[in-house]
Amino acid sequence: MKTQRLMTFSARIINKPAILFAISCFALFLNSCKVKETDNISPVELPTENSYPANKFSSEVASTWAEVQLELTKKTAGYTPPVAARAYAYGGLTMYESVVGGLPNNQSLAGQLAALTTLPKVEAGKEYNWALSANAAEANILRAFYAEASRPQAVINKKIIDSLELVLKNANKVGVAQDIIDRSEKYGQMIADAIFEWSKTDGGHEGYKRNFPATYTVPVYDGAWKLTENGQKIPMQPTWGANRTFIAANQDMPVPNPIAYSSSLDSPYFGQYFEVYAKNKSLTQEEKEIAVWWADNPGETFTPPGHSYNIANIAVKQTKAGLGKAAEAFARTGITVNDAFINCWKCKFKFNNERPYTMVRREIDPNWKPFWPAPPFPGFPSGHATQSSAVAEVLTNFFGDNFAFVDNSHLGRIKDANTGVEFKVRSFKSFNQFATESAASRFYGGIHTRQDNETGLAEGRKLAKNVLSLKFKK
Repeated sequence: MKTQRLMTFSARIINKPAILFAISCFALFLNSCKVKETDNISPVELPTENSYPANKFSSEVASTWAEVQLELTKKTAGYTPPVAARAYAYGGLTMYESVVGGLPNNQSLAGQLAALTTLPKVEAGKEYNWALSANAAEANILRAFYAEASRPQAVINKKIIDSLELVLKNANKVGVAQDIIDRSEKYGQMIADAIFEWSKTDGGHEGYKRNFPATYTVPVYDGAWKLTENGQKIPMQPTWGANRTFIAANQDMPVPNPIAYSSSLDSPYFGQYFEVYAKNKSLTQEEKEIAVWWADNPGETFTPPGHSYNIANIAVKQTKAGLGKAAEAFARTGITVNDAFINCWKCKFKFNNERPYTMVRREIDPNWKPFWPAPPFPGFPSGHATQSSAVAEVLTNFFGDNFAFVDNSHLGRIKDANTGVEFKVRSFKSFNQFATESAASRFYGGIHTRQDNETGLAEGRKLAKNVLSLKFKK
C-alpha cells in the first residue's frame, strides 16, 4: 500500500518537466521499499518504538538525497568543482548531524570543526524518527544551496527538493505518532539552518556568482598560466585557497614547491612537459576511455568532487549500510573534498604554473592540442589527484582495504561528442586504485604533468590524515 500511494503521488507530478529527473530517484527509492512477504517490517520503520539507533533505519533517505544533490549540481549554473565540493561538504555534514543523536557511539562534530562551536541538541528523553530528521535536514540545506530565489534554476530546483521531501516523508511517517514526526522534522530543520548560517562565514558563500572575477589581475612571468584553448581570460576561483577549511589543521598545511621553471631543453621542467606531449601522441584506446571517464566537466556532470561523492554512495549501497553509517560516510567524504580543493587552489594560485597546452605550443609544437581541453586555472598540483587520493584514504579507513567496486558514475551517457570515445564503466579492486587512475586520467588527457599528479596524490594523503583525526566516535 505504501508503494502504491507513492506511485500515485508521482503520477500527479510526472507531467511537470521541472522534476522529471527526480522521478528516477523516487523510482529507485520505491524499489528499495518493497517488502518481502516473509518480512514483518519495512526497511525504513519498526513497529513500535521510533527513537531507536539511526543505523536500524535504511540508508535510502541518505542515498536518495545524495543522488539528488549530484543531479542538482549538474543542472545548476555556477557549480564549478571548488563550489560543488563545498556544497557536498555541507550536505554531508548536515546529514550526519541530523542523525547523530540516534547513534549511541557517535558524537557531534561541533567543537571539532573550525569556528563551529555548537549545534542544536535533541531533547533528552524524547523520541525521534531519524529518517524524518535526515529528510527534513537535507531538504532544508539543499534549498539553501540550490534554490536561492534570485537564481534562474531556483524554481525548478525547489520543486524537485520539495517533491522529494514529501515522498520520503510519506514513506517514513507510517505508524509514527504526530508529535514524533513534528519533533524529528523540526530538529532536522534546525540543524540545517544552523549549519547554513555557519557556512556563510567560510569565504565561499555564493561562490557560484564569482567563478571568474573580472577584478582579478592575472600574473605575467615566464612559466605563468595563460588562457588555453577555451579562451577564458580569467582563471577559475583565484582566491578560493583563502577560504576556511573545515579542519583547522588543513588550513596550516605547508604548500609544496613545483619544479623550477627553466627554458633549457635538458632541464627537468622541459622534460615534464615533453613527456605529456609524447604520451598524447601514443594514447591507447583504454587510456582515452580513462581520460574521458574522469573528465567530469562542470555543467555536464556532477564535477570531480561529485564523482568521489558518488563513489561513497556506491560503497554505502554495496555494504547495505544503515542510515547512521551512510550519513557518516557522506560527511567524511564531503569534508575531505572541500578541504582538498581549498588546499589545492591555494597552491595553484601561489605558483600559477602553466598548462602543457601553453608550454608545448611555445617550445615544442605550435599546433598541438591536448586530447582533452585544459580547464581554465593553473596546473600545479592536480585537483583530481589531490581530492581523489584524500577520499581514497578516508573511504579505505571507513569501509576497509581491498574494497572492490564498479564505478557507475557515467553509466548511460552517450559517447563523448568531441573525441568519439564511449563512456565505459570502470572496475576497481580498491579505493586507492581509483585515485591512481583518476590522477593518471589527466596525464592521458594532456592536461597535467607527472609532477602535478604525484604532488597531488601525496598532498591528498597528508590531508586525509587530518580528516581521519576527527573524533566521530565517543
